[in-house]
Amino acid sequence: MTARQLLTTILSVFAVTIGLSTNTVQAVDQPNILWITSEDNGPHLGCYGDDYATTPNLDAFAETSLRYLTCWSNAPVCAPARTCLISGLYPPSTGAENMRSQVRMPERFSMYPQYLRKAGYYCTNNSKEDYNLEKPGQVWAESSKKAHWKNRAEGQPFFAIFNLTISHESQIRNDIPRKHRIHDPQDVRIPAYHPDRPEVRHDWAQYYDRLTMMDKEFGETLREMEDAGLAEDTIVFYYGDHGSGMPRNKRWPYNSGLHVPLLVRIPEKFAHLRPDDYKSGGTTNRLVGFIDMAPTLLSLIGVEPPGHFQGHAFAGEFVADPQPYLYGFRGRMDERYDLVRSVRDQRYVYIRNYNPHEIYGQFLNYMFQTPTTRVWKQQFELGELNDEQSHFWQSKPPEELYDLQTDQDEVHNLAESKEHQETLAGLRQTNREHIMAIRDVGFLPEADLHSLPDGLTPYDFGHDPALYPLERILDMAELASSLEEEATPQLAEGMSDDNSVVRYWAALGLLMRGEAAVTAAHERLVDGLEDPSGPVKIVAAEALARYSDDVDDQTQTLTILVLRANMQKYGLYSAMAALNALDELDEKVEPQRHHLENLPRDAEGVPPRLGKYVTRLLEQILAEID
Repeated sequence: MTARQLLTTILSVFAVTIGLSTNTVQAVDQPNILWITSEDNGPHLGCYGDDYATTPNLDAFAETSLRYLTCWSNAPVCAPARTCLISGLYPPSTGAENMRSQVRMPERFSMYPQYLRKAGYYCTNNSKEDYNLEKPGQVWAESSKKAHWKNRAEGQPFFAIFNLTISHESQIRNDIPRKHRIHDPQDVRIPAYHPDRPEVRHDWAQYYDRLTMMDKEFGETLREMEDAGLAEDTIVFYYGDHGSGMPRNKRWPYNSGLHVPLLVRIPEKFAHLRPDDYKSGGTTNRLVGFIDMAPTLLSLIGVEPPGHFQGHAFAGEFVADPQPYLYGFRGRMDERYDLVRSVRDQRYVYIRNYNPHEIYGQFLNYMFQTPTTRVWKQQFELGELNDEQSHFWQSKPPEELYDLQTDQDEVHNLAESKEHQETLAGLRQTNREHIMAIRDVGFLPEADLHSLPDGLTPYDFGHDPALYPLERILDMAELASSLEEEATPQLAEGMSDDNSVVRYWAALGLLMRGEAAVTAAHERLVDGLEDPSGPVKIVAAEALARYSDDVDDQTQTLTILVLRANMQKYGLYSAMAALNALDELDEKVEPQRHHLENLPRDAEGVPPRLGKYVTRLLEQILAEID
């Protein structure tokens, strides 16, 4: 125990002795911690070398801070990213990777503010939560638009978050007052994957305008603390919550979707808590991610991070060694299913697509409200895009590899490059080792994730090899998504496995390979229509409905899919999976129009955050057959 920890313990015991709450006692020299976060923006700031950006307050703050050159949000969208932050756990290990899902953590775990509050901190959040995990009791002293460090007890150290929403994706497509339109669309840099269209230039310019507005709010929030005379007592973090809200940044675990700015200022008073490479106004190449934030917070207040945390403290008394890799992920995004994992080192980004049969640009109602998305898709349908711009509207390769030194937009896939096979193999193995280490439960169909035996949490289920034979499941998922034609017999055999998740991936592998594989494994897929596992039944039905011309197959499979789309009978997650399958069938669903129109659009127990997903899917399916 350090001297500082001993002092904290003595003060806490003293507080209890005199009948006071430990929350009203501040240990000597405990730092306050202020987090100022902004939504939906990458490092498009002047202090990160972006000459187009107008961010004077953040640029000035960077001159007094340590600037992290490579910080990943781990998730490229808000709810899973915040879930990673609040829990200190990778969401794929807790079952919380899917957008706006709601799962439980093991009761023995706490969220990081609970550890801070136990240590005497007044913890406030102003104000967005948006976690995919159920809160284990009271997490914050206050979490609202009125939450503020000013409300703490006299002398009490605080941890406070202020979340700036003005740069959110939704604000890119909203008109802003003319006085705030300071970035000329003609001068903006258009990334290689976007078409150079007026709508795209407008959206990118408005994104930068929103960053300028955010910068002003950042300055006001910081000055409020400084004007209160707390600057020398307060460690300040600024970071974005994931990449920009522009399409193909937000929601995709490329560097462009995960790379965020991170500035950390540790006053001289707490110099002993600074990392070795700390220099005011300096930079660090250390790779850090949101997974590292919770252990870093505890380390800064002299509390050793608990052993179940999966990140590594990068400041404070318990600094860990730098890590060689960062990890990203993508699960269900709103109403659309996908499964992607990514890894980066100092130079390369590796992407593993486990659903390569799905295009990148699946129709998400919310994403298509952005003008750039709509015009980009229109240009593709008109055949007016080049290869780099068309890629987003096509199915995915199993693997991608990008060299960030020569290809900042990540458009030149090196996975087939002979010169890069050693790098590819190394990062492929790193990805697999990480999946095994955190016991990634993202390979479970979401319906199974929410119907685990004996009330188990996804985390505990995933850590039981007898219940979740991850190595076997991962082997089949890798085989399925490899798209190798010669794997068809092995996939067909996998349809008879005694584990339903292995059967699920075997069926998916046959679906991914299309007509030839479905024909070759027809009997196995027909048997799959009677599988006791609902997810297996849905995948088998989709495969036969899409690629079999047999009249009986068409009738039976459509009936199964429409039936499974009834969320009042089979649940929300079954309904979403079945509706995603039906949406792939185009005009084949016409005979079921009446049944589709009469499917329930709500059901008891559906979390409000997910309430619109079934409606969006049904509306899209019906619109496509009109």
